[in-house]
Amino acid sequence: MGTSRYRWEFQLLDGESAERFSTLAALEPLLAPWTRGIGVDGFRLIRVAEYTFRAHIADHWRHGNVFILGDAAHLTPPFIGQGMGAGLRDAHNLAWKLAGVLRGDLPASILDSYEDERKPHARAMIRLALLIGRLMTAGGEVGDALRRVVVPRLGLVPGIRRRVVDSSTPALHRSALIGRRRGPRSLAGTLCPNPTLPDGHRLDDVLGTGFALVTTVRLTPEQHTTVERRGATAYYAVPGSELAAWLRRGRTTTALVRPDRTVMATSRRTADLVSAVPNFGALRARR
Repeated sequence: MGTSRYRWEFQLLDGESAERFSTLAALEPLLAPWTRGIGVDGFRLIRVAEYTFRAHIADHWRHGNVFILGDAAHLTPPFIGQGMGAGLRDAHNLAWKLAGVLRGDLPASILDSYEDERKPHARAMIRLALLIGRLMTAGGEVGDALRRVVVPRLGLVPGIRRRVVDSSTPALHRSALIGRRRGPRSLAGTLCPNPTLPDGHRLDDVLGTGFALVTTVRLTPEQHTTVERRGATAYYAVPGSELAAWLRRGRTTTALVRPDRTVMATSRRTADLVSAVPNFGALRARR
């Protein structure tokens, strides 16, 4: 955890508790494989905690005008580090929809898409965390021996290293605000990247808080007017840029991106997406 902070996790055996390991002297036998040659006086103990992993999803995330999100909606083990991220994505998914409905830009039925989109995604991430947790902890001494032999060599397998460090998550399912996915490379339901642009700004800062078109096709003046009138932003991805490469990998030229940076739809016919930009101008005009 950085250059000077370390975190270790150990499974407590029957009859053990965190209090038993509340000093560096008690922890030294457990830490020895990683700290040989360094005395315990070279460390400062910050925190010792005992906790049980949970994997739960609430049956319903909405009752009338009441919504739940974050840990109230789902609990996940920490093995892939997506707990806080899932809560933030819940909030980002719901907040702009609520704003759009309250200001009259979006119909109230749009709020149903919150659970439709986020619940399957949260379930997929929890299942992945459980799988990784089993691979990390199951099997007793035999499992530990296999992990010591196999895990250090996984990076030698082509493609494994990229998958391990890749932080992408599954695409959101189709909903009222996500178009149908067309093939495994489709960008619909995935997150738009946030690269640093040639002028030093990040894409998120340029796109603002509304809908956006990211395209390798230059819009006509009339199309620009339509996009701006609806409160959206258009960004031209220059050839050779990271965004142009992203669109090319998705086999498209234009992506319609929502305020939560999820791709709503893609098309090679840019005019179709210009016409599909929702009117979200009321939110932007009243900031």
